[in-house]
Amino acid sequence: MTLKPRRVAVLGLHWQVNVIKPEGFFGAMLAEPVARSGVVDRAVAFHAAARAIGVPVIFTRFTVPVGEGGLVRNTGFMTAVAGAQESFRPDAPGAALIPELAEQADHVVDNQKLSGLAGNDLPKWLAEHEIDTVFITGVATNLTVEQTARHGTDLGLTVHPISDCVTAAAEEAHVASLANLEMTTAGCLTAEEALALLT
Repeated sequence: MTLKPRRVAVLGLHWQVNVIKPEGFFGAMLAEPVARSGVVDRAVAFHAAARAIGVPVIFTRFTVPVGEGGLVRNTGFMTAVAGAQESFRPDAPGAALIPELAEQADHVVDNQKLSGLAGNDLPKWLAEHEIDTVFITGVATNLTVEQTARHGTDLGLTVHPISDCVTAAAEEAHVASLANLEMTTAGCLTAEEALALLT
């Protein structure tokens, strides 16, 4: 199997200070396992290689505008974010993409949902650009990555989570989520495998 780069995009999910860095809102839960995993360096390399082939890299950011936008307090996660929404304002330091990846953005989309494809114009953007296949990177595997991957599959996209460019707070959750995604998407790929399909 080979893929046409013009029909593919990389979706980088929640590569934000609030999620990745110790000073971020979720830093106490995720910063240490993210750093230990080495996932940021692998994602930087994968994104750069994909862009060099002509594949756009699209980042999603979880933000909360004044008035809360599309935020619905229907889970503990969303309730916690709502209580600290000043930290998630679009121009807040915590909402920014991490410096290591910020220069790789071809397109940035904000929303107030766990799925990067919900509550924004990203599905329309992909359709307008005739993109039908997405490679997913991001944090955390069992949260936004799995939610977005399942959502993308239901929208008719061919979805491949990039298994060495995602991670979670706990290794057990990461492994279990990848096992779920192996069945509910077109299959997990390593960065090397994904790039091989494009070249």
